[in-house]
Amino acid sequence: MVKYLTPFKILALVNVAAVLLQAVTAGQLLSGGGKALHGMGAGGVHAAGLLLLIVGVLVWRPGRGPGRPALASLAVLLLGFVQSATGGSGATALHVPLGMTIMGLSVWLAVWAFTPSRSARSVSP
Repeated sequence: MVKYLTPFKILALVNVAAVLLQAVTAGQLLSGGGKALHGMGAGGVHAAGLLLLIVGVLVWRPGRGPGRPALASLAVLLLGFVQSATGGSGATALHVPLGMTIMGLSVWLAVWAFTPSRSARSVSP
């Protein structure tokens, strides 16, 4: 697990930054701007989510770590696609709570990755 933990940490931070950028550009949408940047940012969230899922599976299977981070990464990726689909249709009643859920899961993944006990457990047999 140690071998995959550093890339997971990096991608967890990249994912949080991408989701946070989406929240900022969503705020700009309310004032009439930021539509193009918000649309492009969705691609970044999808890419970060996919890479996080891949490394999360590596932490879990060959790395013998817990499966919860891989499952949460899968949820971030799938919810991101659902959120993108609802964003263009103007369904803010679903789009906004999905964004908050994605942010919460992303922050949880970053906190999990940087919790010192994770590295301590990974070196024990």
